[in-house]
Amino acid sequence: MAERKAVAPKDEAQQDVQKTFDEAEDKGYLGVPVDPTPKENYTVAGVLAGKPTPETDADHAREVRQRLDDESRQH
Repeated sequence: MAERKAVAPKDEAQQDVQKTFDEAEDKGYLGVPVDPTPKENYTVAGVLAGKPTPETDADHAREVRQRLDDESRQH
């Protein structure tokens, strides 16, 4: 597959749009989340309640990988 070359925005409006998209992408607002595990599972209360995370539960890690694989095949 050919590589895409980035083209610099030519006018101020294009630069503003590009800046907005770059900021959103840097913050993780665009794209596919890398870990669909609920955020509360990573809190102290979640850990004490035994809620699974990919780092602490091998079965949950397999489920997450499978889900991400399935979602990427749909695109």
